[in-house]
Amino acid sequence: MIVTPLFVVFLIIVFVGVWLFLNTIDKRKWLTFLVSLILSPIVYFYMFYPMLNIISSYHHQKYFDAEAWEEKPALRYEMANQMLKDSLLIGKNKDDIETLLGEPEWLGWDENIKAISPEKWNYNMGFVPGAFNNMQECIELQFENNNVTSVRPYQLEKTFE
Repeated sequence: MIVTPLFVVFLIIVFVGVWLFLNTIDKRKWLTFLVSLILSPIVYFYMFYPMLNIISSYHHQKYFDAEAWEEKPALRYEMANQMLKDSLLIGKNKDDIETLLGEPEWLGWDENIKAISPEKWNYNMGFVPGAFNNMQECIELQFENNNVTSVRPYQLEKTFE
């Protein structure tokens, strides 16, 4: 376990909350302090921390790795920020993209030609973990003259039956 300032602050908050609650039950300060000291880590790890993870949407960030992209498609969202921030795919041709990301999972709709365009490749990035999340992360690669000109992230709402 890594002790960080945020961890210490949250643990102090939980300790104070447990201590205040126990003070309403028993007025003996030494007993309240001792029980609070023992119960605080239990309350923190079994109640506070799980609730914090349900509410927050933190997830790990990873560097792009073609092997991990292929092996674990549900975890591709972890590589998305680095791919977009560093513009890793801009300027690459279709053969390079197919080598890195594989064949496109579906082609995008082009409003100009009113049809599915072979110049818009879409890839599923998976679901970012979190409670009440039904949005699937995706990216769309736009090609011009066989080279990627833009990468657009977007979300699709998924309904579960």
